[in-house]
Order: sequence, then C-alpha cells, then structure tokens
Amino acid sequence: MQILLYQTENLFISLLMIYCRMGDDDMTILQTTDLKKVYGKGENEVHALDGINLEVQKGEFVSIVGTSGSGKSTLLHMLGGLDTPTSGKVIVDGKDIFSLKDEQLTIFRRRKIGFVFQNYNLISNLSVYENIILPVQLDGNEPEKEYIDKIIEILGLKSKLNYLPNHLSGGQQQRVAIARALATKPKVILADEPTGNLDSKTSQDVIGLLKVTGERFSQTIVMITHNEEIAQMGNRIIRIEDGRIV
Repeated sequence: MQILLYQTENLFISLLMIYCRMGDDDMTILQTTDLKKVYGKGENEVHALDGINLEVQKGEFVSIVGTSGSGKSTLLHMLGGLDTPTSGKVIVDGKDIFSLKDEQLTIFRRRKIGFVFQNYNLISNLSVYENIILPVQLDGNEPEKEYIDKIIEILGLKSKLNYLPNHLSGGQQQRVAIARALATKPKVILADEPTGNLDSKTSQDVIGLLKVTGERFSQTIVMITHNEEIAQMGNRIIRIEDGRIV
C-alpha cells in the first residue's frame, strides 16, 4: 500500500512539473534568440545588437532603457519586424516573423503588433475616430464597436472623435495613437519613446493610461525610454548597453 502511494505521489509530481513547464511555454509571447544587427563592414562595422536573448511573458509591461546609441531602438524595430536582423530569431506569438515573406509579415504585423511612436504618426486629414479604426479597415474588417467604444472611453477621447489631429494637444494625440494601436486587438504593443515629446505630467498620465488599457485588454507592452521615472512604471526593466542586455 505504501509503495502504491509512493508511486502515485511521484506520478502526480511528475505530471505537475510537466504541466508547469507547458504553462511557462504558453506564457511566452515574445522571444529573441541570439539576435544580432551589424551595420557597415571592416573598420566601420558597428554591432547595434550583439546577441540579444530575451523573453517576454503574456501580460507583462516591460521597459527597455539605455543611453542614445545603446541599441534599444534597433531592438524594438526588430521585435516589430520593421527591420531585419543580421542573424538570430524573433518569435512573436509562436511565429518566427523573419521566416515570413514581406506580404505575410505586413499582415502579421498589422494583426498581432500595435505600435505607439514618439511622433504619434497620425494621419493629419483623418479625424480622431478615423485614425483609430484605420488599422482595422486596412485589414478589410469592420470595427468592433463595443470594443472600440471601451478604448475611447478609457482614454477620454469621446468628445474629440470628430477633431483632426492638429487640433489636439500632444498628450491627446498620443492617446489617439494608443487607441489606434489597440484597435486590432494585437498580442503585443511596442512603444517607441512614447513620452519623448510630452511634459512630465502628461507623460505620467499617458503611460498610466497605456498601462491601464494593457491590463484591461490583456495586452503585452514593451516600451523603450530614456526616462528612468517612466521606466519604473513597467513591471520589469531591461537595460541595454552597446547592443547587449546588462
């Protein structure tokens, strides 16, 4: 009887360990393997990324910090498929994105990755609402009204929907950019110095809203910033120097 109980206990522990490992794999939404980016040749060769190994879990808000020229912007562009690596892999939601053809990558990026840029990148002759739903329409779909309305409400944009971007403050434009990034329900939000053009108070507000929407809609957020105070608002901070994680 004791032997049977011992064997049963060992089997339970083994199954539990397997389950936990499976859960860990399922939780990884973004991963890089020995990611490298080299510019130039010979004496002019610059290693912008020098073997980056990184894992980001579902629902995390990760801040990537580093000085100018550290490689943080290059890394973000690689994570989003906006630039190609010299070697290494980027896996997003289980897909090796650089194994995709250009058109496939464009579609994957539009559906799986949302971008928030420092300069907002809004379309000047489209209204706030038209800017928000643009990625959905580009994918040939109709906006999910209830979902879009929730985003608009959380970001405080309801009274601005018919405005053109140049009639908004910087903070309001960045809120529109966040709403646009969320519109397609992407797996990952990549934010490139999202507070670079904002004052301190507005920066805190914008990142606070980004964090709230990320938690509300189960988004994973990776943000690069040079601002230590803003970086602290993330769940985890990754530091980069000379193309390497330190």
